[in-house]
Amino acid sequence: MNRRAPRKTAMLMAGVLVFLFLLQFILPAYHHSTFSKIMVLASYAVGFNILLGYTGLMSLGHAMFFSTGMYVTGICVYHFGLTGIPALGIGLIITVFVSMLIGAVALRTSGVSFLIVTLMFGQTAFLSVLYFDQFTLGQDGFTLTKELQPLVLGSTSFSYTDPNFKYNAAWLLFAVCLILSNLLILSPIGRVLIAIRENEERTQMLGYNTYLYKLFALTLSGTLSGLAGSVHALLFSYVGATFAEIHHSIAPLLWTLLGGVGTTLGPLVGTGIMHYLIDFTSGWTSAYLLIVGAILVLLVIGAPQGLMGMIRQKWMQWLP
Repeated sequence: MNRRAPRKTAMLMAGVLVFLFLLQFILPAYHHSTFSKIMVLASYAVGFNILLGYTGLMSLGHAMFFSTGMYVTGICVYHFGLTGIPALGIGLIITVFVSMLIGAVALRTSGVSFLIVTLMFGQTAFLSVLYFDQFTLGQDGFTLTKELQPLVLGSTSFSYTDPNFKYNAAWLLFAVCLILSNLLILSPIGRVLIAIRENEERTQMLGYNTYLYKLFALTLSGTLSGLAGSVHALLFSYVGATFAEIHHSIAPLLWTLLGGVGTTLGPLVGTGIMHYLIDFTSGWTSAYLLIVGAILVLLVIGAPQGLMGMIRQKWMQWLP
């Protein structure tokens, strides 16, 4: 790697985060709220990208991790009256445990088998949400508008419904996920994960326990996804079964493919483009998914590495 690459990468990441932070002061109300949601979902995609983009493992059950964080945090607030931060902490702990448990089982398989196993676990999580409806309220879900108490820091109180607080909380979440992802990829562990993606057998021959590295990657991936789910529940005051359905596992796959698999900024770019693409086309026609699908096909044909992957290939080879 170019010796200047880490410095360039740090400057780029800092520039992106500063830009996103300053953007809140110029965006109109609608786009202000939209960007809050995009940053939370992009954090979810960052977690997914660690597994697919840097370790080479494709999961179709990541909605399970997102919804685990969401439901544990939401239930702690709705049923047990906890405030936001303790509920978030419990959601994070449970998500770490679930990620490790699922990884310990799923990583006994590989390739298509791993894809199917994660899909089965994801569907099990969705059916569990429907079955334990005394806690989850089934398909309808529940809102946290009345139950969620404001966040108190010293003598200052912050309402989770305040647009400015939402934006800054979403920005902080994305900053943490982006920085962790970048530090991981530039670290020796990240290099091993990339080696596993490229050639797992050769990595094993070099003496690395690839199972443990993949378990670490899946645990971190699931944890970041669950953290995004917990924050989503608190900021948008809704917990619903739709976030555990399979389409919510496919969504981060589309976002990372569009933005660039194996690029740290790809999840943000892909999530933003997809969100606005659906938003704009749905205002024109009820058949917006047909238009979105056609546009995505053209984008994938034109840039098979994703948009950030194309930029890396042509202009910024040092981009992680």
